Amino acid sequence: MLRITQYLREIAEAERTGRYPVPARRPAGPRRPVVIWNLTRRCNLTCKHCYAASADHAYPGELTQDEMLAVLADLKAYGVPALILSGGEPLLAPALWPVAARARELGFHLGLSTNGTLIDDAMARRIADHGFDYVGISLDGLRATHDRFRRQEGAFDASLAALRRLRGLGVSVGLRYTMTDLNADDFPALLALMRQERAGKFYFSHLNYAGRGHIHRARDARFLATRVAMEQLFDEAWLAAWHGEPVEYVSGNNDADGVFLHRWAGARWPRWQAPLRERLAAWGGNASGVGVANIDNLGRVHPDTMWWHHDLGGVRERPFSAIWEDRSDPLLDGLRRVPRPLKGRCGACPAADICNGNTRVRAHRVSGDPWAEDPGCYLDDDELGLVPASEVLHETA
Repeated sequence: MLRITQYLREIAEAERTGRYPVPARRPAGPRRPVVIWNLTRRCNLTCKHCYAASADHAYPGELTQDEMLAVLADLKAYGVPALILSGGEPLLAPALWPVAARARELGFHLGLSTNGTLIDDAMARRIADHGFDYVGISLDGLRATHDRFRRQEGAFDASLAALRRLRGLGVSVGLRYTMTDLNADDFPALLALMRQERAGKFYFSHLNYAGRGHIHRARDARFLATRVAMEQLFDEAWLAAWHGEPVEYVSGNNDADGVFLHRWAGARWPRWQAPLRERLAAWGGNASGVGVANIDNLGRVHPDTMWWHHDLGGVRERPFSAIWEDRSDPLLDGLRRVPRPLKGRCGACPAADICNGNTRVRAHRVSGDPWAEDPGCYLDDDELGLVPASEVLHETA
C-alpha cells in the first residue's frame, strides 16, 4: 500500500522550511506482517470484482471460534502488529465479536473491512464499542454504478448510511474503491463525496486478477484512464497535505504508483525528487509474502489476499508463525528475495527498487510465471528509464 499523503506531507514541509524532513527510524528487529484475515467467506452480496467469489450461504470447514482464538495467541506471540478482519462480509462471521474483543485485549491495531450494508444503528454501536481502529467501507461509484457492481438495489444508500453512523460515533472510517473501465467515470465524484462526508481515508485499489477480478480482467481500466485517475488522486492528496487536513489518501494493488508519484512530484518540485526517491525505495513497494499475509476462512495461509490459489499451509496443521518462517515454498522464498527474481521488462527496470516488481499475482494469472513482467504496469519504457533492446544489442555488438 502506497501512503500517498505521507510523502506529500513531507514535500509540503520541505516547501515551507526549505529542508526535507528527517524520516522516523524504523523499528529494529525482524519485520512482521500485517495479517488480513478472512473470518468467513459468506457475504450478503455477490460483487463483480470479489477476490473471494463469495455468496450468501454457509461455507463448510471454516475455523471455529476456539481455533480463531488460538490463532490470535500465536499471532500475538509472533509479533504481528495489526489485523484487518475481512470476509466475505465479516459481520456475518459468528466469531467476529469474540475475536475482535480478544484482539483488542492483546493490543493489535484492529481494522474491519466491510461492505457496510448490514450496519444499522445497533450494529454501528456494536462496532464502536469493540474499539476498531479503522473501518473501511467499499464504494464502487455513485448510486447506480455501485448498486450495479454490488448486484443489489439500495446497496449504495445502505453503505453511505453506515459511514455516517460510524462517523457520528467517532469511529475512524474511510472509503475503498476499486477502479475498472466500468466505473472509472465515477471516480471524481467519489473524491467529492469523500470530502462531503468527511471520511478520514480514501483507498484507491487497482483491479487485481483474483476471484471474480480474474474473470473480469478484460475490464481492467486502460492505462490512460489509470494515469488520469492517479493524477487526480495525487492532486487531491496534495491539497489536503498542503492545507494540513487530517485525511489520508492511499493506493494499492499496483506498486507502479510509487514510481508514478516520484515522476509526478519531481515535475513540480524537482529539488525534492532525490529525497523522495530515497523514501520510496525505503518503502520498497510490493509487500506480498513479506509485510502482508493472509489467512483465509478455512485457515489456509497465503502471501496476500490475491493469492488464494497458492496455499502455504494451514493453521490447523501448523501455527501461522511456523508457516510464515518456512521458506521452502518457492513462491514465498522468491517474494522475500532482495531483489526478487524478476524477468522481462520488470527484471530490467531501474525503478524495481521502488515497486519491488509490482503485483506478482497479475503476472502469474496472465503468463503462468509469477516472475514474468507485470502486465498491469502503466508506465512506458522511457518513464522507467528502460533501454530498448535494439540499443543494448548495438552497444554490445
